[in-house]
Amino acid sequence: MSEDIQATKAPEVEPAKATKAKGKKGKRVVQAGQVHIQATFNNTIVSVSDKKGEVLAASSAGANGFRGSKKGTAYAAQVAAEKVAEIAKRDHGMSSVDVFVKGIGLGRDSAIRAFSTLGIQINSITDKTPIKHGGCRPKGERKP
Repeated sequence: MSEDIQATKAPEVEPAKATKAKGKKGKRVVQAGQVHIQATFNNTIVSVSDKKGEVLAASSAGANGFRGSKKGTAYAAQVAAEKVAEIAKRDHGMSSVDVFVKGIGLGRDSAIRAFSTLGIQINSITDKTPIKHGGCRPKGERKP
């Protein structure tokens, strides 16, 4: 008789699951990455990315409170690099980087030194500064 009761019992319906609210993604742990330094005469921009090139942290001399001609100084570049290096080391666990430098500003060397002073190992330094070559030949008759 107890078997008959169980057989006629309606199947249980699971309650609808509450959808989880989307929040921030967790911080990725990246041991090795890339540092891109763009050093112009007016500003220095430093960004840290993983090996694929996805940016983890970025800063510039202007973002750190330097204004006007002070943005182009070596000290401003050092402060920007220290801020980015601290974020990369603390939040993402970065321990070694490849450095790519672009531009001819004053902050090139000081930004690289800032990373090494914070204990991040520098594997390689590559200069990606574009070099002018005069372009292709313009249209029209050649000048004598």
